[in-house]
Amino acid sequence: MAGSMRSSMRGGRARRSMSEINVVPYIDVMLVLLIIFMVAAPLVTPGNVDLPSVAKSSQAKIAPIEVIIKADKSMQVRLNNAAKAAANIAEQAVTTEQLLALIRERQAADAEQPVVIYADKTVQYDAVMQVMDALQKQNVKRVGLAVQPAP
Repeated sequence: MAGSMRSSMRGGRARRSMSEINVVPYIDVMLVLLIIFMVAAPLVTPGNVDLPSVAKSSQAKIAPIEVIIKADKSMQVRLNNAAKAAANIAEQAVTTEQLLALIRERQAADAEQPVVIYADKTVQYDAVMQVMDALQKQNVKRVGLAVQPAP
């Protein structure tokens, strides 16, 4: 009892238990695990799936309707038929109304008929957008722009 009185009389504080957790070792462990995972991740190879193969595809590719917009804003349509030979390609000059009628006719047979727009690079952006807007109003779902790869 005298010992406890001395420590309190000298102005010293009584010892209390520390209720804080030292997190520095946990941070060190976390950083080591992070480095291990970062090094090991590129080494893990993804699993390959071996798909079965068949002799013939059940769904034939649909040849797109090609809309060609020339520098003078005139349009031509190229119809590729997959069943016909590659040399038998019909190309005809059309107006916007004739183009839409042709696409309505093709869409009646197949709703997934794709349309590809070929435009000369000197054609104004507005001419291409008018054709795309007309196709969108006809509910054509698959419209693409053809580009030439850079040399």
